[in-house]
Amino acid sequence: MAHFEDLLHTIADKGVEKTSEEWMDNIEEEYGKTPLIFRRMAEHPEALISHLLYKTSVAKMSSLDPKYVELISLAIGAALRCQHCTGYHMQAALKKGASREEILEVILLAGLISNSSVLANSYRIMDEKLAQCVSCDNEGVEEPSCQR
Repeated sequence: MAHFEDLLHTIADKGVEKTSEEWMDNIEEEYGKTPLIFRRMAEHPEALISHLLYKTSVAKMSSLDPKYVELISLAIGAALRCQHCTGYHMQAALKKGASREEILEVILLAGLISNSSVLANSYRIMDEKLAQCVSCDNEGVEEPSCQR
């Protein structure tokens, strides 16, 4: 908690503009590029700083190895079909020590879960919507082929 409070004091002392610029430079230096969402958020430094404070807090609280955090982020980006998230987190995972085989496995798992999600959701909707006979719901019309 002390680190977080120190960070807040630093932001207050430097101001949001300067802090935003420094954080963007750090991201560029660490990952080799800055994601588009960060570049756009930087146009409103308070939004960028809020987002990165949250991101940093979650990462610092995590007991997971940073490589696995990036692999999970890669899987989520892939499952959500976000090309930029997938590419960014793939590069970050590689920089944190992930192997090509681990990345491939994560992509396969993301595809498996995404596929299962589509099927499970669609089957639930199908069961719900087809549970009622449309013909029987029309008043005054008898349908001889109804199975009810």
